[in-house]
Amino acid sequence: MGELTSVTTVDGPAEAYLTGTPGDPGVLFYVDAIGLRPQTMAMADRIASWGYVVLVPHVFHRFGPAAELAPTDDLRDPGAREAFFAGGVMDRVKALTPDLAEADAAAWVLALAEHAGDGPFGVTGYCMGARLAVRTAGWYPGRVRAVGGWHGGGLVTDGPDSPHLAVAASSAEYAFGHADADRSMPPEAVAALGEVLEAAGRPFLNEVFAGASHGYTMADTSIYDEAAAERHFTELRALFERTL
Repeated sequence: MGELTSVTTVDGPAEAYLTGTPGDPGVLFYVDAIGLRPQTMAMADRIASWGYVVLVPHVFHRFGPAAELAPTDDLRDPGAREAFFAGGVMDRVKALTPDLAEADAAAWVLALAEHAGDGPFGVTGYCMGARLAVRTAGWYPGRVRAVGGWHGGGLVTDGPDSPHLAVAASSAEYAFGHADADRSMPPEAVAALGEVLEAAGRPFLNEVFAGASHGYTMADTSIYDEAAAERHFTELRALFERTL
């Protein structure tokens, strides 16, 4: 349905998947730690079918082409997902600092604007992509009108650059579907996120999806939870319809 394209960043060209009808409202799709691959492209196609132009950037472009970083084994097989993550995935995630992510976001927003309509954007993010989605809303208040964050980790930290602190600068509506018993987003972090959303006066959904493990949206892994994934699509579509 879509096509791979190239986006110019401050550190050179980056691949991105672009799908949807030009002129439709824009959606920026931030991938999980596994990266840009057929699964995330298929998810973007589904979102595009609702009437949006969706851009899925290869956020790990500094480490090489998406195809070279993608899994070679079937992550639905026992132990395969764990083995893939043991191969340096988290090093890439940690290397994508807020400063680098902000520089990249400028490129992603510009590229999306070339294809989307003139109205506000939506952003959806998965796993570590949820952090990028929240930060992007803070960097582009007024431009980003909707944020979806799904099985996000590390949205609340003790640091002065914690992702959840970006909410105050934003003008977006938020929908968060947290994984159940997620060590990277424990109940106290979910509560703290809700308090910040409430204080900022932003409309929001901030719920734990019962029984759904971290990574529940990704059908190409052993963690996939169909019911939770479908709920995420339902909530995300409703969010975009309200705001975009």
